[in-house]
Amino acid sequence: MPVPVLRPSRRALFGLSATLAAPAIGRAAAFPERPVRLIIPWAPGGSTDSQMRVMAEIAGKHLGQPVIIENKPGARGTFAAAMLHGQVKPDGYVIGQIHQGVLSHPFMTKSATWDAAVDFDYILGITGYLSGLVVRAEAPWPDWKSLMDHMRANPGQVSIGTSGVGGASHLVMAQLMGFERATMLHVPYRGVAETTVALLSGQVDAVADSSGWAPHVEAGRMRLLAIWANTRAKRFPDVPTIKELGHDVGGIAPYGLAAPKGTDPAVLATLHDAFKAALFDPQHLAVLERYDMPVLYMTGEELRAWNAARIPVERELIRRLGISFE
Repeated sequence: MPVPVLRPSRRALFGLSATLAAPAIGRAAAFPERPVRLIIPWAPGGSTDSQMRVMAEIAGKHLGQPVIIENKPGARGTFAAAMLHGQVKPDGYVIGQIHQGVLSHPFMTKSATWDAAVDFDYILGITGYLSGLVVRAEAPWPDWKSLMDHMRANPGQVSIGTSGVGGASHLVMAQLMGFERATMLHVPYRGVAETTVALLSGQVDAVADSSGWAPHVEAGRMRLLAIWANTRAKRFPDVPTIKELGHDVGGIAPYGLAAPKGTDPAVLATLHDAFKAALFDPQHLAVLERYDMPVLYMTGEELRAWNAARIPVERELIRRLGISFE
């Protein structure tokens, strides 16, 4: 007796097709499908802006979508953190730079802000700033000691520009003024691009900031008196560190990239891999060398842990210096 052939009905075939298609319909869309915005909380033209632009261009090639730079200067370099903290979706399409000033910001204002240890999803650590104190080449102070002697004899008469109240360089200088028993006239700006113009144009007597001043020092337009780093800078081997001058402050603090809290771990991994590849690309390494910025690679979790450990130090420093905006 022949075995009957069973032919499925149209309804059954439709159901089978729907079942087979279901995984594809439910699968998350590939990331990224459009450009990624990278928020730089500093004015164009500074060391961070230059470094990030090269890194973003390279990372975009690995992502298959462009990484578009958006400069948001002001507020002591905290606009990127503010945007990531509740202003944009946690989808990976808006990321930003998180630096040491973001850690200290909540302790200088009464307004509710973020806890940098838990309120961002970190992507990776990248590098850190070489910072120092520079004067114009024609300034009457050949070294750190001569400037400090002058400032002690003329309290509040020497104007020093930084990238904002409560920023890393301002905090270092505030500590150093206490150690040296000197008084400065602090003039805050929105980034090293602005402090550089201010010094060259004579608006301020000195600048304490990250290494956007390096090309001007090499060109003979500025004189570098001291740096706050762990060791002397390779490009400026004759310039002492603050630690050599007897003050155990400063050092290179890492910064990196973060996304809003709640970003898909797979998206974070994609961003991490693209920016890590860009970090170690020869073209990007050449930019870091130009500004004496070391490679300080960390995974997102390692950067979060470093920030978490640093936050109590920043809190105590702000309390001791009495810096407040309100």
